[in-house]
Amino acid sequence: MTTETPAGKPRVRVPAYHVEDEANAAPAPAKAKAEAFSFGDPVPVTDGYDFFYTGCWMLGNEWYEPPFDLPALAQTYRATAHHGSAIQVKRNILVRSFIPHPLLSRQAFSALATDYLVFGNCYLERIFGRLGKLLALRPARAKYVRRGADLDRYFWVPTWSDRSEFPAGSLIHLLEPDINQEVYGVPDYLGALQSIYLNENATLFRRKYYLNGSHAGFIMYVSDAAQNQEDIDSMRTALKESKGVGNFRNLFLYSPNGKKDGIQIIPISEVAAKDEFASIKNITRDDQLAGHRIPPQLMGIIPNNTGGFGDVEKAAKVFVTNELEPVQAVFSEINDLLGQKVIRFRPYSLEADQPAPTDPIR
Repeated sequence: MTTETPAGKPRVRVPAYHVEDEANAAPAPAKAKAEAFSFGDPVPVTDGYDFFYTGCWMLGNEWYEPPFDLPALAQTYRATAHHGSAIQVKRNILVRSFIPHPLLSRQAFSALATDYLVFGNCYLERIFGRLGKLLALRPARAKYVRRGADLDRYFWVPTWSDRSEFPAGSLIHLLEPDINQEVYGVPDYLGALQSIYLNENATLFRRKYYLNGSHAGFIMYVSDAAQNQEDIDSMRTALKESKGVGNFRNLFLYSPNGKKDGIQIIPISEVAAKDEFASIKNITRDDQLAGHRIPPQLMGIIPNNTGGFGDVEKAAKVFVTNELEPVQAVFSEINDLLGQKVIRFRPYSLEADQPAPTDPIR
């Protein structure tokens, strides 16, 4: 619309805003809505069905599959320091007291004992010459051996597509007795598996927690009006330079006429750090030692009480008498099957270079 002013100059009225500005304006934020959700039911770290089947079952009507997952149990061997160490201390004492034989070396016996302690089964293969003479005894890894449907045949199954059968009567099978079946042995420490995995997961969580870097993070919240922009910039520069070589350096802040709580340090990891990591590790460690029945002083554990754990020499002798001598008796059954004294042990002693006994069978 154009009008004439008294001076004869035209005047044009301009709208206060354009339609385009209204179209490009940001939409109004949506109102916040309350949202409710719930967590699922508690789930174990590793369900028991991941390890146990309903008894032994046959694969292709040729051999039985074990009642637990052998590859998973092999990975569990090194899942935690205490679980693997408990097995290793038993093996080391057995190997130390073992007397080598021309048919069975100390290295071969070490492999045989490890299989028995980890899987509850061990297999010793008899190697015969062409004339039928026994030449050597060789351990067959328990992880890959399967027992046949008639219980007298044994198969070597390293992969799902590769299989071969052992010669008839060539394998000696020692097993840890199970209350549910007689085909395979079952190790006694399976009751401690949940504690083993919880201990491992607690360690992995803590490693990820530190790798994430939130353990050293914080938020500096400044709401003090007495601060000016130069002070804020100086603080920002000081915090940026506290990385690398200057990490964890001290910062000095002067705030004249500042008010209380005008500057706050809020740690990001304040809540996450309260997961009782040490308590979880200690409780699961004790469960593992109970599952293996190992005295804590043999594992190098530092006692928390002033009285300590007692005499380590007495604990070692009681441990060998109650736990390892029965295992030695199990291995001595090989002598009955072979008809000769191949498995021999020295009496346990903490003294070095003990001579072999005149009657080595115990």
